[in-house]
Amino acid sequence: MQEVQVSSRFALTQGDPRAHLDDFATAVAEGLSRPQKSLPCRFLYDEVGSELFEEICDLPEYYLTRTEHALLERRADEIAALLPNPVALAELGSGSSSKTRLLIDALLRRQSALRYVPVDISRTALEDAARSLLSDYDALQVHAIADEYTAGLHHVHAETERPLVIAWLGSNVGNFERSAAAGFLAGVWGQLEARDRLLIGIDLRKDADALEQAYDDAAGVTARFNLNLLGRINRELGGHFDLDRFAHRAVYRVEEGRVELGIHSLEDQEVEIAALDSVAKFEKDEMIHTEDSYKYSLEEIDTLAAASGFEVERRWLDPAGAYSLNLLA
Repeated sequence: MQEVQVSSRFALTQGDPRAHLDDFATAVAEGLSRPQKSLPCRFLYDEVGSELFEEICDLPEYYLTRTEHALLERRADEIAALLPNPVALAELGSGSSSKTRLLIDALLRRQSALRYVPVDISRTALEDAARSLLSDYDALQVHAIADEYTAGLHHVHAETERPLVIAWLGSNVGNFERSAAAGFLAGVWGQLEARDRLLIGIDLRKDADALEQAYDDAAGVTARFNLNLLGRINRELGGHFDLDRFAHRAVYRVEEGRVELGIHSLEDQEVEIAALDSVAKFEKDEMIHTEDSYKYSLEEIDTLAAASGFEVERRWLDPAGAYSLNLLA
């Protein structure tokens, strides 16, 4: 990890970019050689992918962002009142930190200064967000960590002696298979002390049509986001994918409670990947699985928390009962 002190109020710790490229190459080589081809969803978020995801958050079909934003608008002061005072704020997968401003506002109404530790894979997103936040909040310090969740978490607690609240918004826990989600949260639990808290946004089970539209919008932004994974292979690994010969698909599996995202080959084809010295072969309609988005019932959230060592201290729902914020202790 390399730390760069940008100013007295902003520092950034960068993971090893070479390691990320090696990880990506290994994941592509392994994932495209399996009988059921797959690529980890964390690789969707390069610079291009992160920008496309910000576009997705503004789409009319993508209810998650505006629903969570509205919940935070109504409940941020109530959440802040349940936390130690003063407290430090960290965030996993912070992106533009737009919703986080509501928590920052609420916390700064209770304490004179705040240290914010965002963790995100995109250094560009972190730097852009920090510039915007620091120009608007004189009482804010930002130490950004450009790395994946697990590596970033190891550095979060070292950034403050104050009690800590970690925000994990956007229902990103849904990208983990259910047992893996419990395992990851158990790892978060192991990084915290009894005085700390985790605020986690979790999307709830609902109508299949609404879910499939949210992940396959009419404007095709989600399709571009998903297909950018092939574009990233082209840019970083010398791939020769023709994106017009592949298509994005999203299907909700009701019993499993998850939206499955994949990239489907529109024809029989072979694609060379120069950096891997390999050729990926596809049959017509063969899928590369790229992401799952699991949805939860309230009982499943309680089970998830208990399995990872947490308890749900408080929970807030939007008026339609479509989305939840959960304060875990």
